[in-house]
Amino acid sequence: MTGVDAVVALEGVITRFGRQLVHDGVSFSLQRGSLVALIGGSGSGKSVLLREIVGLQRPSAGRVTLLDTDLWRAGPVEASAVRRRFGMMFQDGALFSSLTVAQNVAVPLREHTRLPSDAIGALVALRLAQAGLAAGDGARLPSELSGGMRKRAALARALALEPELLFLDEPTSGLDPITARAFDRLVRSLVDELGITALVVTHDLDTLTGVVDRVIVLAQGRVLADGTLEAVMAVDDPWVREYFATRRPLNQRSHHGS
Repeated sequence: MTGVDAVVALEGVITRFGRQLVHDGVSFSLQRGSLVALIGGSGSGKSVLLREIVGLQRPSAGRVTLLDTDLWRAGPVEASAVRRRFGMMFQDGALFSSLTVAQNVAVPLREHTRLPSDAIGALVALRLAQAGLAAGDGARLPSELSGGMRKRAALARALALEPELLFLDEPTSGLDPITARAFDRLVRSLVDELGITALVVTHDLDTLTGVVDRVIVLAQGRVLADGTLEAVMAVDDPWVREYFATRRPLNQRSHHGS
């Protein structure tokens, strides 16, 4: 899928680790204001691709454009400006264990802005609320939080700079189903209410059936399928058939997945 509103574009991305070919010409784009899931089997390179999109890892060939900027060809000032416009939530949350939740959320604000402490404090409180945390949770250490609350704290930090783009790597892994679905609904609401574009790497079938606009399937180093959930499910491929074999009926889904 391509379009004039594309905020992320991958063109012929190839990734090699020694003799191992992970990506063999991956191409797709993301449209503004959409919530897209990236799925694929273990070893298909989903998290690697995410790292390439956000400029943490350089692809072997091809091009990745983020907000009309190729981070690998941009100068340091331009690259830094683009990095302020997206948020990243890592699989394990990657919170600083020695900092409180509020201090964790404040890290991007202190790194990328010159705001006074009181303004940072107000923004931190807002981000905690947007992530579904109480004001008092900001004073707690990550070790004092439940798994679901740690995920929300990591989300609050990813939202710190009011990003246009949000990248989430397995955000519901390790969560019980009720907590996971609540997190899905939270991400959906952020996309709808704030106009954020979100890319979610996930193994969680219920995330697909509940909230996403579009599903991209990564397999054999390429994009195997790309479209609505219904279109992807109709693809005649053994991996796709097996993946969706235990999926619940479509009529149990919310309208967001249609």
